[in-house]
Amino acid sequence: MKLTRIFTAIALVAFLTSCGSDEKKTKEEKVTLGSKKSNKKDDSKVNLALAGNDLMKYDKSELTVKSGQKVTLTLLHEGKGDIKIMGHNFVLLKQGTVIPAFAAKAAAVGQKEDWIPEGGKDVIAHTKMIGGGQSTKVTFTAPAPGTYDFICSFPGHSGLMKGKFIVE
Repeated sequence: MKLTRIFTAIALVAFLTSCGSDEKKTKEEKVTLGSKKSNKKDDSKVNLALAGNDLMKYDKSELTVKSGQKVTLTLLHEGKGDIKIMGHNFVLLKQGTVIPAFAAKAAAVGQKEDWIPEGGKDVIAHTKMIGGGQSTKVTFTAPAPGTYDFICSFPGHSGLMKGKFIVE
C-alpha cells in the first residue's frame, strides 16, 4: 500500500511538471525571432596563419580564400636560425611566374631589396624576411579566382618552401 502511494505521488508530480502553459514557450520564441542579433559570419575578411621552420618547410602546402576577401596572413618562424642564414618570408606570386627564375632574381637582389626582385612586379603580396622566433603580418585583397604559388624567396628555400594559394 505504501509503495502504491509513493508511485502514485511520483507519477502525479511528473505529470504536473510536464504540463504547463504554452505562454512561456511563445514568449521565448518571440524573443528569439524578434532578436536583432545576427549569427552570420563576416566573409569579407579572413585571417590565415603559416609557419616555417629550420628544415625549410611551411606547415601548410595550401591556403584557400575567396576572391575579394581582405586577407591577413601571419607568418611565424618556428625555428632558431638567424635571419642571415635561415630567413623566411611569404611571397604570393602572380599567375604565370616561373618560380626558379623568380628565385634566382631574388637571390641576385639579396637582402638590400628584402629578397624581392624588380620592385615586386611579379608579386601580389609579401611579408618581410624574418629570423627564428620572429613573426610578421601582411594584409592584402585576395586576387581573382584561380590558383597561385606562394614561396619563401630566401636563396635556396623556394624548392621546399612553397605551396598553392587557392582563390575561390
